[in-house]
Amino acid sequence: MIPQAQAPAAPPFFQLRCSLAYAAPLGVNGVVLPFLPVWLSGLAFSDYQIGLVLAMQLVLRLLAAPVAGLLADRLDEKTTMLAWSGGLSFVTALAMFFTDNFLAVLLVIAVQATVFAPYAPIVESIAVSGVRRWGFHYGSMRVWGSIGFVTVTLLAGEARGLWGLNAIPAIMALGFLFTILVAFAAPRLGRSIVQPDASGVLKPSSLKRKDLHLLMIGASVAQAGHGMFYTFGAIQWQAMGFSSGTIGILWSISVICEIVVFFISGWLVRRVSSWTLMRVGCAVALIRWTLFPLDFGVWGFAALQALHAFTFAFIHIGMQNRLVDSVREDQESSVQGAYVFYNGVFLALSTLLSGVLYHQFGAGSYVAMALLALIGLGIIALAARIQPQSAASGG
Repeated sequence: MIPQAQAPAAPPFFQLRCSLAYAAPLGVNGVVLPFLPVWLSGLAFSDYQIGLVLAMQLVLRLLAAPVAGLLADRLDEKTTMLAWSGGLSFVTALAMFFTDNFLAVLLVIAVQATVFAPYAPIVESIAVSGVRRWGFHYGSMRVWGSIGFVTVTLLAGEARGLWGLNAIPAIMALGFLFTILVAFAAPRLGRSIVQPDASGVLKPSSLKRKDLHLLMIGASVAQAGHGMFYTFGAIQWQAMGFSSGTIGILWSISVICEIVVFFISGWLVRRVSSWTLMRVGCAVALIRWTLFPLDFGVWGFAALQALHAFTFAFIHIGMQNRLVDSVREDQESSVQGAYVFYNGVFLALSTLLSGVLYHQFGAGSYVAMALLALIGLGIIALAARIQPQSAASGG
């Protein structure tokens, strides 16, 4: 583990405050991801216009996250950026009530994507610093992000049914307002300080370590295998004759299993190494996507959905614990921003590939997602091989 300067006692209720900090931005995503396209469609935009807005949103988030991470690592207090991010995002949600033409909506969503991009990576960096300094359990904090996402998604669906299209920006505004409040409640850690080693030499920059970049790329490639499922999973099940209620249950199973793994992650990481968690996650992803084209019926797909606990949660927990062991604390936000960038790039490429393949081969295209899991496993293995072999470097 990277040697750190002597840390003071943990801020009061650190774990609870980080749990709220996770729930806030992922709760906002619980309305943005499923319902922003619905809102755009309700404004009578064409499919091309909706695609352009969503693609632009994704690109700006990818570009803004690593830049904001570099800036956050240079601030005396990272929560300052959380407050600005939440506040500016809240203003953009209010602006959605007064925009209905395409160019105005494009501008508002562009600003929103840019200013909200730093929030989640900075929360990750604060939580991971708590894991590093005081031994808190990452999963028991991160799980509340998943719970927040599911809860807000269900509430937003009900609200839209009751109050129509304007319920979507209203819930987004409430969500962003909550992120502002959470920014002031989040733990304040001050500027990160890294202690030199015994010879007085500062450890090399984490941002220049090829093994860490390879590790983040490998995990992101493996996670990108979810791209086809996120895009065509419900369509595939509809074609098989599953009802909307059944499809909703199948989606819920994956999230519930993910939540269970986060809850037990403290016990898990004491018994299984981070490398093993990621390798198992990749191997299970290979199996999951290979079997997904087959018609196993509702119970079979329920079992495949339960594997999300491995294909997402195992890889994510293993990845974050490796960063705890390997990353200099003064560069934590920068590395988290880079991880968000890699994740987004490969998921976007996977989604584009999925559209082409699914049009040609239908459900059989999931074999390409299995190949991504295999490639991700190989890259992770290479990262393990070339990591610096010293305890101080996380080797």
